[in-house]
Amino acid sequence: MAQIIAFANQKGGVGKTTTAINLATSLAAIKKRVLLIDLDSQCNASTGLGFVRASHPQSIYGVLAGQSRAEDNILSTKVTGLHLLPSSPMLAGIENYLMDSDGGAYLLRNALGAVYEHYDYILLDCPPALGALTLNALTTATYVIIPLQCEFFALQGISDLLTNIRSIREKWNPELEVLGILLTMYDKRYGQTYQAEKDVRETFGDTVFKTVIPRNVRVSEAPSHGIPALLYDFKSPGAQAYLRVATEVVQRLEKGE
Repeated sequence: MAQIIAFANQKGGVGKTTTAINLATSLAAIKKRVLLIDLDSQCNASTGLGFVRASHPQSIYGVLAGQSRAEDNILSTKVTGLHLLPSSPMLAGIENYLMDSDGGAYLLRNALGAVYEHYDYILLDCPPALGALTLNALTTATYVIIPLQCEFFALQGISDLLTNIRSIREKWNPELEVLGILLTMYDKRYGQTYQAEKDVRETFGDTVFKTVIPRNVRVSEAPSHGIPALLYDFKSPGAQAYLRVATEVVQRLEKGE
């Protein structure tokens, strides 16, 4: 059975989608079978893997709307072992449908039933909001990874996010756990970076991944070429950091078994 991990943070611009793409690639690089599901109507995870919306009919929208099966919407990527269930701009209008449907909070979980056994990891890239799509992701996932930018304003919302995760665990998904907080866009040239890291580690302890993701131009450039950082520049500090995070993820999950 697949390990299902959601990437969530209601604040945009914290490296959530970049983390989802590159961690998925890193897990595939260590011979894991991985499915990345793009739940953000901006479709950034899809375009970051080289899929332009107009070039394919498949999307998670049709799955959630009950128009097609999940297994019929999965695409192969340039990364061996990594598949994608792409997004659609139409997801922007599906929030009310999900909340008004019977069992709407569980539509994603139920829709994925036939694909669980084919993957070691299913990664869910959530939109930067705590709406119905993120709720569906968190009722489906067993674990959450919270990407957190190393700056003051990024820290302010994390307590609200953790409160929402606890609420979802109590009401909808008792198995949900925070796998870790990942510090992103780490720039050692700035004092606020050190202070932010110090504050997060003092508050959350071992929940914070040991590896930090540096601010790295090669990681930033990769999506415009439609490939993950590991394919764009394998030796770059950002790509190597994501490989180390993948190792930490596997170790944490094995320890929890």
